[in-house]
Amino acid sequence: MKYKKIKTGLSILVFSAIVALAFNLVSPGSTTSLAQNSGKVFELRIYTATPGNLANLHARFRDHTLRIFEKHGMTNVGYWSPTDPDRAENTLIYLLAHDNREAADASWRAFSEDPEWQAVAEASNANGSILAGVERTWLTATDFSPMK
Repeated sequence: MKYKKIKTGLSILVFSAIVALAFNLVSPGSTTSLAQNSGKVFELRIYTATPGNLANLHARFRDHTLRIFEKHGMTNVGYWSPTDPDRAENTLIYLLAHDNREAADASWRAFSEDPEWQAVAEASNANGSILAGVERTWLTATDFSPMK
């Protein structure tokens, strides 16, 4: 089971890098990387919804969260649903980009203190929490990565 989780995690990272390239986070043919030049960091987050609440979690992101993230300086890179049947019914995976860790921390503080976000969170959790767990991983590009 541990091997399966590692393999799934690596697949997610590779897919995320491909999607980021497709969204022009790195200019084609460029040998200089955005991450290396700006201290850019990526934040991989995996959310586990409480039973029956994945659609509510998706709606909260679709209708509010992405826009509020951008308002606070976070770059939405991509959002995915796993195809693994064990996780497909309760998991949301996403990748954010930040200028650096300090900027990320400041963005998250501002986001959590935002009255609009607080109202959205309260409304979406009115019938009980829709989120059971959060995994967070900070990433920087390797020297051989196309996203370096």
